[in-house]
Amino acid sequence: MENSKVLQEDFEYILNSEVDFNKFKNKTILITGATGLVGSLLVKTLLYANETRNYGIKVVALIRNKDKADKIFKEYKKENLSYLIANLGKNEVEYSGEIDYIIHTAAVTQSKVMIQKPVETIKTAINGTEELLNLAVNKSVSSMVYVSSMEVYGQPSVTDKVKENDLGYIDLTSVRAGYPESKRMCELLCTSYSSQYKLNVKSARLAQTFGAGILPTENRVFAQFARSSVNGEDIVLHTEGKSEGNYVYTADAVKALFFLLLNGESGQAYNVSNEDNHMTIKEMAEMVIANFAKNDQQKVVIDIPKENLGYAPDVKMWLSNKKLVNLGWEPQQNMIKSYQRMILWIKGEKSNERV
Repeated sequence: MENSKVLQEDFEYILNSEVDFNKFKNKTILITGATGLVGSLLVKTLLYANETRNYGIKVVALIRNKDKADKIFKEYKKENLSYLIANLGKNEVEYSGEIDYIIHTAAVTQSKVMIQKPVETIKTAINGTEELLNLAVNKSVSSMVYVSSMEVYGQPSVTDKVKENDLGYIDLTSVRAGYPESKRMCELLCTSYSSQYKLNVKSARLAQTFGAGILPTENRVFAQFARSSVNGEDIVLHTEGKSEGNYVYTADAVKALFFLLLNGESGQAYNVSNEDNHMTIKEMAEMVIANFAKNDQQKVVIDIPKENLGYAPDVKMWLSNKKLVNLGWEPQQNMIKSYQRMILWIKGEKSNERV
């Protein structure tokens, strides 16, 4: 079992939350993208629940790389964990057993890949999601959650907090738009399967999700900021940092996905965000330096490269979470606490590397 105290605290928080985990006893849950940040934490939460509460949940982790998965889950008992090795979108998803629930998190997440391989980005999203929806219908699953993104909003025109029906402009002449536009199409597929096949499926529009449990390969800005603070380095921004970010702590996001499996309305989309966790990228960098810098010399540096690294366009967006909160979900961790817990996790991982 995971020996990190901060992660065990997160698992206990999730298991003692508003999610009725008793309903998952002896069920089979398929998690796609199981070696990614959110997917791996979903799997670990379920394995922790089995080891501490004897729930007997069978976890099927859809992955591409067995060696990577073995490293991520090396500290967990494997009797209730099985791998389904497949490349989504290529008709490779075959599973002979029963499946009760599906959480589909797999997607291209690196901005550089989105602009270097825009066709593959789109095909992986749409064809892969269609495969999972067909599997869900064939297995008569009780519920499925598709993990979408706040990027589906594009550049909203509303000046108030952004609700689920406030979709904005996406520039279709930009190859980077393949990611948010394919996410929109995947949500529409979910809505269509709900209508035509009566599949109980809903979409979760995750705000930027970070916290304890980030993987060593994680390279998004929140991880870069945290590692810079731990290493005593300046935080270097490759944009002016004007985009207004919406953030949610990992354990709150994981809790939301399990909560939506049991309580979400079929065919609906829900923002998963903490309304208090809202700031520009530059403000976040300055917050990290102010609260977690290793020395007084650390600062925020803006260094904009000439090369297009595929960053999303600047947006001004503040996600409303009222639709999900009204169902009974409640986020707990603010930005400083989220960073504090993520940094504790990073330091623990660095200590393990030295052992």
